[in-house]
Amino acid sequence: MIGLLERRLDAVVYRAKFVPTVFAARQFVNHGHIKVNGKRVNIPSYRVKVGDVVEIKEKSKQMNLVLEAQALAERDVPDYIEVDAAKLTAKLSRIPVITDVPYPVQMEPHLVIEYYSR
Repeated sequence: MIGLLERRLDAVVYRAKFVPTVFAARQFVNHGHIKVNGKRVNIPSYRVKVGDVVEIKEKSKQMNLVLEAQALAERDVPDYIEVDAAKLTAKLSRIPVITDVPYPVQMEPHLVIEYYSR
């Protein structure tokens, strides 16, 4: 489940530090500022595959939102995403597991599954 959630396009955009918040990532993708393998994708739930290259469109690279996110020091890019900060591109190198994901709280996915299985 974690692998599926972290492979969403909006999650990859957020984790790659292209935007400052998860909500901004969803809106950024919706507005068509992102390309996957050279093609514009505007669906936040698009599932990124291992090896896909996610990039910011050339016109969008100078947006204040992007520049602000690059300057944030409070979070790091996880090791399952390879980011080229100069080109503003990211590549999903592997499917993450729960121990790879930098959540601010301890998650217990079995409780979520148990809740929704009722």
